[in-house]
Amino acid sequence: MKRLTLLRHAKSDWLDRSLRDFDRPLNARGLKGAKAMGYYAAEKKMVFDAVVASPAVRVTETIDHFETAYGQTLHPDWDRRIYLASSVTLIDVLRGVNDSANHVLMVGHNPGLEDLVFDLVPDDGSSPLRDVVEEKFPTAALAIMDLSIDSWAKLDNRTAKLIEVTRPRDLDPELGPQDDD
Repeated sequence: MKRLTLLRHAKSDWLDRSLRDFDRPLNARGLKGAKAMGYYAAEKKMVFDAVVASPAVRVTETIDHFETAYGQTLHPDWDRRIYLASSVTLIDVLRGVNDSANHVLMVGHNPGLEDLVFDLVPDDGSSPLRDVVEEKFPTAALAIMDLSIDSWAKLDNRTAKLIEVTRPRDLDPELGPQDDD
């Protein structure tokens, strides 16, 4: 059994239109959301054996602020393939994770992360949380899945059970939807 936690990058800043998409930083709300999720992970005593992440600025800043609140350094493997990747590409990245890692944190972008949930979790009514992700997988949201595999190389569609979805607004109503969402 393996566990996969997905963390979508926190809310990014669109003020400087001269920046490439890859270089966009977090805005103030994003900083607060990333920290809220880090505190939550610490409170729940989540332990990650491996972290794979997009090297985009908004992801690196999400991890920095998550780590501050989490109280531990994550030492991510930065993988450019995760930047704006499809679910298929994300599965390929995960298949390359060392089998000594039982709990992997993947930090990246939508729509790829959301689509990964849809591909890994069967749409057979066995996971009511899938509907939460279908409604919206907002910035800084966490999705935790248990995978019925013993090797990351065996990761495939419909091998996961979605056990938790936590959005920033679940932890702090001020981090809920606003006009700019």
